[in-house]
Formats: sequence, structure tokens, C-alpha cells
Amino acid sequence: MAGLTHPNLVVLTGAGLSAESGVPTFRGSDGLWEGYRVEEVASPGAFKQTPELVHRFYNMRRASLKEVQPNAAHHALVRLEKEWPGSFLHVTQNVDDLNERAGAKKLLHMHGELKKVRCTGCRAVFTWEEDLDKYTPCPECRVTGTLRPDIVWFGEMPYYIEEITRALETVDIFICIGTSGVVYPAAGFARLAVEKGASRLIEINLEATEITSHFTEQRHGAASVEVPRLVGQLLSELA
Repeated sequence: MAGLTHPNLVVLTGAGLSAESGVPTFRGSDGLWEGYRVEEVASPGAFKQTPELVHRFYNMRRASLKEVQPNAAHHALVRLEKEWPGSFLHVTQNVDDLNERAGAKKLLHMHGELKKVRCTGCRAVFTWEEDLDKYTPCPECRVTGTLRPDIVWFGEMPYYIEEITRALETVDIFICIGTSGVVYPAAGFARLAVEKGASRLIEINLEATEITSHFTEQRHGAASVEVPRLVGQLLSELA
């Protein structure tokens, strides 16, 4: 990293980061839930037509977080966040809370969070850990049938796009971990980083993806192994 005294670093993480903790990716060959495609329980149309099914789906996902723990990759990224001397931003496509439980602070959930719900009426957002159904009243406006998971569904705009774009405009090192490279706009972040002059682009995944060609370095293997290894190397290079 010659010539970069305090390089700006952006990390993008996807389902592969949490898969080893036992969080389903929902995009593998077994990516069905009770016979439904994820799109059928993760879209505004699905919520309008079958709110009971959508709530049941997310109630189970929310409850399952109690059974999983952060893995070595989550903890390594927190170490990187704490020890990196330049600008640092972690953008995740994941809706679980494992990064927070590992201690992450400089984190943006671009696809929302399982432990939050929002009201489609008054727009209020609440931290939520229990089950939810169409009869649950909004704690703010008291209307029933308006609470939904604070998740970005298919056809909706991801959160924090302006903040992420600004970070990528000045990024020096871009790291992509455990993402399929097929879901936009996140799949376009690597190309944007290249266009904005990032000097080092690193991809960690089990195998090559559709965006692998954008990266200057590829590391194939489990995130729990490769992420701590990379973090150790990056920090040692600063010494």
C-alpha cells in the first residue's frame, strides 16, 4: 500500500459471511421455505396478498437469530474496524444482527434488519424481537395491520445508497466478502470502486462470482478462515 498513508476502506458483506454461523443464505439449491420461493414472501405484493404468511416467515427468521452466534469472520471485521487508521465503512446485505453482536459500529444495513419493524402508516421504526402479526398495533399510531418487517423487499430501493456511493467515490481498498454478485445495486459496487480509482480490490468467496473479474485479488475459501487471515495481513502491512 505504498503511497497510501491512511487509505480509505470499504467492506461489502453478503450471506456468505453469516452462513457458517448457521444463517440460511436462501439462494442455494434448497432456497425454498415451505414450498415458497423467497420472492413470494419477500415482496410488497406478497405482504398485501398474504400478510399472515409473510409475518410467519419473518417471525421464524427473527426467532432463529437466538440460535446463532457471530463467527471468526465477524470478529475479524470488528478488529479491522477498530484498528484501521483511515476511513472505514462496512456495508452489509445481511439482515441478521451478528455483526452488531461482534461489536461492529461503522455498519450500514442496506437491506434492512430482522430486529426492526416499521409502520406503513406513520412511518415509525421500532426495534422488535418478538413475533408480529397483522393484528399487532403500531406502538406509535396504534393502527393495526400496518406493521411490517423493516426489510428491503424485491422491488424496493435499498437503504443508504447515497452514503455508500459517497464512500465508494473516495475508496482506496474495496473488500467484498461472501456475496453472490448478482443482486443490484450491490453487485455494481465493485465496478464503481474501479471507476473511482480504488487501488486494491479483494474478493473472498467460496468460488468465483459474476463480478470476480473486477477484483485485483481473489481468495477462495471459508469466510471464517480467509477473513481473519486477510485482516491480519492488512494490519501488518500498516506497521
